[in-house]
Parts: sequence; structure tokens; C-alpha cells
Amino acid sequence: MAQDFYEFDQSAVDAALDVARRRHEGHTAAKNLTAQSALPAGGGHVAVAAQCISVSVSNHQVCINLPLGLGKHCLPLPVSIPDGTAAEACLDICTKFGIPTGVKVSVKVAGSTVISETFGIC
Repeated sequence: MAQDFYEFDQSAVDAALDVARRRHEGHTAAKNLTAQSALPAGGGHVAVAAQCISVSVSNHQVCINLPLGLGKHCLPLPVSIPDGTAAEACLDICTKFGIPTGVKVSVKVAGSTVISETFGIC
């Protein structure tokens, strides 16, 4: 049986990227320096929640087609979670100075996170 791969809505990904870009608009190194050092105060790393989608457990895993060209991945779930269980997969977009560097996917069952994994740099 072929595995189903869930996908996040591209418009939700684009909106998250827009938030990350806006976060860094107008910041210059001089504006963002701490009084103690010459390092930027925020470090430039921002993770923005993009979307949560409904998924279903199959073969004790949830499979996702990731945005940003990061490919298809299956996240293994504890064996105690039966196939067919309704779950939620949530996507965070990781950026540095507004440029996407990776994603984080978290799978929740009954409101509790059962696995979280990063792809790229988060």
C-alpha cells in the first residue's frame, strides 16, 4: 500500500516567511548592537509558526511533504499510538535574518506532542 504524504498549504508557508522577513526589515547592525558587545542583540534567528494540519497515523508514522525543497519524510510514532489515530502536524519555518534555513515539524496526538523533528537548520 502506498504511503500518503500530507502537505502544508504554500500560502501559510509564504505568510510565515513574510513575517520573518518583516521582523528584520529596517534593522541595521548599528541599531541592533548590545551595549556590552558588537554582536547583534537578537542573533537573527527567528522561527515562525506556519500552519497545523489534521493527519492520520498510518504504519505507526506520519508522512509529510516538506516545503522549501526539503523533500518527503516520515516521522515515526510510538507503537502505543494505533494506526488510524487522528493527529495534528504543525510546521514552524526557521530563518536567519529573514532567510529560510529549515523547518520544524511537531506531531501532536490528543494535544500532546509525541515527536518533533527539524530539517535543515533550526
